[in-house]
Amino acid sequence: MNNKKNCGIDPRIVFFDNLAENWDNEEPSSETMTACLNQHSSLLDIKSGDDLLEVGCGTGKTTSWLAQKVSPGTVTAVDFSPAMIAQAQQKNIDAEFLCLDVCSEELGSKSFDAILCFHCFPHFRNQAAALQNLVRSLKPSGRLIVMHIAGSKKINGFHANLDGPVHHDILPEGDDWILLLGQVGLDRIRLIDREDLFFLEAVHHA
Repeated sequence: MNNKKNCGIDPRIVFFDNLAENWDNEEPSSETMTACLNQHSSLLDIKSGDDLLEVGCGTGKTTSWLAQKVSPGTVTAVDFSPAMIAQAQQKNIDAEFLCLDVCSEELGSKSFDAILCFHCFPHFRNQAAALQNLVRSLKPSGRLIVMHIAGSKKINGFHANLDGPVHHDILPEGDDWILLLGQVGLDRIRLIDREDLFFLEAVHHA
């Protein structure tokens, strides 16, 4: 995979680089996030043998859980923050970690059964471009999952109250997804948006 780093393009990269050293001590913790994944495991429907792309992996808070879930399949975990990836690579997790910006960098020739964007989609500066890029790496009938442990209104309100480059980062709501997904050949098959969970599942119909 292309591992080119576009660190000078997006100010969010510097923002998250500066948080990386203490990221594992910040909420939501690894325990909170993996508890959510366990609770909604049937929704995720990630299977043994799947090849999974984890987008916005950060320091790998959930990567170990995902690697165990898909084994003997593979996890490729990407993040646009070099400092976050450096922290993740120190954890001896059975996954391939790459510093990569899904808004602008090619993901390579590997294709995936599922792509999981857990707690990261609002931070894509160009969400349409990111989706187009991700779809190229989905297998036929492959699934895209966007997930948060809170609903869109709570997520968007939280970002609006922050300073810095994530202040305007938005998780799309409701019918906004129809246009976004339709432009890249994805069919929305499930959308849950409630106070304690955002879960979007879309399938590649190409």
